[in-house]
Amino acid sequence: MGAWYWIGVFAGVGVALGLVASAPFPRVVLAAVPAAVVAAVVGYLAVRWPEAVGGAAGGVAGALGAAPVVAGAVRRGGTRGGLAVFVVLGALGVAALAFVPALGYVEAVLLPAIGFRLRSRLPERYAGLRTLARD
Repeated sequence: MGAWYWIGVFAGVGVALGLVASAPFPRVVLAAVPAAVVAAVVGYLAVRWPEAVGGAAGGVAGALGAAPVVAGAVRRGGTRGGLAVFVVLGALGVAALAFVPALGYVEAVLLPAIGFRLRSRLPERYAGLRTLARD
């Protein structure tokens, strides 16, 4: 296979690392930086620079997509341990699917789009409604 295949694989693996990093750190920046660094190091050590860049981009994309979901689940009462188990299992599936040709690229584009869509669907909170609930 060509270089395009391995760049896609490492982009998908980076997405999986972004998912895993979002479990303990449900903030985008805190999850994106370690996921991008680890994915870049793995990509560079395994093959070369283009794969490292693909892995880093995938790590940022995975954190962008997963952080709003994880933060919302924790806010709604999910336990961190149970949530981490499900996120890691999902990340294993994402990493396995990255080995399908061109699917790593699709994961790197689709996951942040889903995260942004969920973020825009969050309900607004208004101070007036909270003051009425106290009566």
